Amino acid sequence: MQLKQFIQQHRKDWQELEQLTSDLQKRNQITSTTIDKFDHLYQKAAQNLSYCQTYYPNEEVTGYLNGMVSKAHNVLYQKQQSSWKQLHYFFSTKFVGLLLDQWKPIVIAMLLFFFGGLASFLSVLDNPLHINGILPNDMAQSIADPSELEENVGSVNASLMSAEIMTNNIRVAILAFAGGITFGLLTIYLLIYNGVIIGALAALFWNSGNSYIFWAYIVPHGIIELLAIFIAGGAGLLMGYKLFVPGNLSRLYQLKIQTIRSVQLLLGTIPIFILAGIIEGFITPADLSLEIKYVVALLTLIGFILYMVVGHFFLQKRPT
Repeated sequence: MQLKQFIQQHRKDWQELEQLTSDLQKRNQITSTTIDKFDHLYQKAAQNLSYCQTYYPNEEVTGYLNGMVSKAHNVLYQKQQSSWKQLHYFFSTKFVGLLLDQWKPIVIAMLLFFFGGLASFLSVLDNPLHINGILPNDMAQSIADPSELEENVGSVNASLMSAEIMTNNIRVAILAFAGGITFGLLTIYLLIYNGVIIGALAALFWNSGNSYIFWAYIVPHGIIELLAIFIAGGAGLLMGYKLFVPGNLSRLYQLKIQTIRSVQLLLGTIPIFILAGIIEGFITPADLSLEIKYVVALLTLIGFILYMVVGHFFLQKRPT
């Protein structure tokens, strides 16, 4: 794109952002509508700046955008009176918008996970001894007798288990996201590998006739936990794809843009992992009927669907 054409295409947005920045600096009261519009224009200007830094580093427009974005950044993140407004906006609107925009790589991440799960499930179903070649030794030994699952799970330290599980899952999500820098290869491996583990365990408990018990201890936290991993994995796949197929733009520019989006997706999964860790640490090992555990799983799924519906409603009200 020619510089003159680029400036003409975006000049109106830059002027509007400058005006909003000036207005917000003078106001004590900031409406949610103004913040939404301001944030939308700020994000566009930041992308324009990144583009100019890559293709027009020595042009006057790059210095102009750098100054304008810096000024807008200060207003958005330093002058705003309450950080709770930022959190509310991100989780009520922006995160949902990102999920809807990037749903394809998230679905691909889910399919990779289920591919690994189905392959290992069929393998262990055919020959239970394959479990020793699939699971790590310590894990395989800890579940040597699947019939003891319901008896042993209650003896776990709930608070310690919650913290450990939450930490591990966030680590997996970060690795899946960061795997995008390897053109998505590490992300693909992690998604398939985690699917393989779940599939192998599912087959082991199927062979022992304890599937109903097994899934009762998996799905209460597992539904939202897997959703969060799919989101983080999708963010990594998206980054990897844009690096592999940058189109007409440079890989450096694609990396800058996709890293911002992917980090935002990753940050949005943190509350989901916290909730999953709490459920897995306190509800999963609790002395509750298996039916109640399945009800908890259903409620988590319904809760996530309602969150998306409400978030989409707020998204539709956002100014364009």
